Amino acid sequence: MADSSTPSRLAIEVENFGPIVHGKVDLRPMTVFIGPSNTGKSYLAILLYALHRLFSSGDITAFGFSHFGPSFIRGQSDIAPETVAALTELLRKAVADKSGRFEQRDLFLPDTVVALLRSQFDNLGDEAGPTIARYFGLNDAAALIRKGRSAQARIALQHSSPNREKTLTHTLLINARQTSVQFTIPEYLVLWYIPQSELASALQFIDAVPLEADTDLGPFGFWGAVSQLIKWLVPGMVDNLHLPAFYLPAGRTGIMHAHTTIVSAMLERATMAGLEPAARTPMLSGVLVDFLRQLIEINSRLPYPRLPWRPDDVHDIDVQIEQSIINGEIRVSRSAAINYPRFTYRPNGWKADLPLLNASSMVSEIAPVVLYLRHIVIPGSVLIIEEPESHLHPAMQVEFIRQLARLIQHGYRVIITTHSEWVLEELSNIVQRSQLPEKERATVSESEAALSPEQVGVWLFRPKRRPRGSEIVEVKMGDAGLYDTGFDDVAVALSNDGANIFDRIEESR
Repeated sequence: MADSSTPSRLAIEVENFGPIVHGKVDLRPMTVFIGPSNTGKSYLAILLYALHRLFSSGDITAFGFSHFGPSFIRGQSDIAPETVAALTELLRKAVADKSGRFEQRDLFLPDTVVALLRSQFDNLGDEAGPTIARYFGLNDAAALIRKGRSAQARIALQHSSPNREKTLTHTLLINARQTSVQFTIPEYLVLWYIPQSELASALQFIDAVPLEADTDLGPFGFWGAVSQLIKWLVPGMVDNLHLPAFYLPAGRTGIMHAHTTIVSAMLERATMAGLEPAARTPMLSGVLVDFLRQLIEINSRLPYPRLPWRPDDVHDIDVQIEQSIINGEIRVSRSAAINYPRFTYRPNGWKADLPLLNASSMVSEIAPVVLYLRHIVIPGSVLIIEEPESHLHPAMQVEFIRQLARLIQHGYRVIITTHSEWVLEELSNIVQRSQLPEKERATVSESEAALSPEQVGVWLFRPKRRPRGSEIVEVKMGDAGLYDTGFDDVAVALSNDGANIFDRIEESR
């Protein structure tokens, strides 16, 4: 067994996916993608979002699709009696501790249960392909294969746990015909916290007599109980991919300015269904559709359930972002006629609001982040942000990355894609601060913005000539305390060009 103090880790490895020839990323609480344009940063970010949606083990957000719902193994009426007995016993062990405390336990899986799980996870390929394609705005996942339909894209998830000697590897293969899933089912799975409401439902099943596959327990039912058990086990197989994820796409300013028009056009098109030919490709990517839907539903949804790992001292980071970056407040009101949200900005000291359309692009860029933190995202969620530096002055880029570091400290996970040298330099400082003794750290600026090296990972997407495409390599922090991003090469080239131009000017006089 590995050292129990070692945290579990999840890595994703891709081959022939989009522009990516090959790459492997070890997902950290703060994961950063850098590199030239068209090298696959957004491709991998969208893929991770799609996988979160696919493996979500609970509809905490109510925005996405969850494969592991009550119908996961419904309809298996021909399950052997010994399998039913094994599932029943496994469920009894799972709820042996009725306190619902946050603790980790291991469940040994009998061969009959392993076989049942494998058959069900093998069927996940039927959902994986369409789900991934949808978030890219495609009709067919085969369009994501780097070498075209004659090749095959490979996506491997590698989950290592301190309670497991071997790394679990799950593989998705995308080819012209289908997307297949090859899941590794271990002999035992790690079981984490079980919410009290789910415990009560499971105990209802256990107390029922007789224990048969067709036992009627109302909306829960036998297979609902089994599905619940599988849902509890999923985090032990895919780690943080079972957490709810949210994607803030690039171009947020334009979307915030035009979301009313976009949604109106979508509704108008929907009313024409059956009167015009079906579009060959989706109008919008699933990422953008989710973003628009979440904006529409902001401030109209019921409160989210409290996650068990949510700290009691979560600070109002949304307010901190407002005051430290945009010097004002993002506000939401709703139309009485159609209950549609209206987003405005009130600068500090003003008594009236400005429509976002009339505010600066910096305000419109930051507004979705504030709105998500205030109304949608909760600690334990994953927030994916493309180009957080967009429309921000360098000083505000630095402040924004500090606020994202504070999100990590309060239990969020963050993935960003960036082209900003300022973001990477401040991220270096954030990691360096964590290396100072506590007393020394208090003497430096922004001492609270500190993350350990284990919490931060930076990956470079760099072009390849043979084969043509890109590869992903981890960027380590150098001896000078900076990530070697290659941005300095641009600065040096500009400086040399400037010096050469100046010399030529002097020579021509």
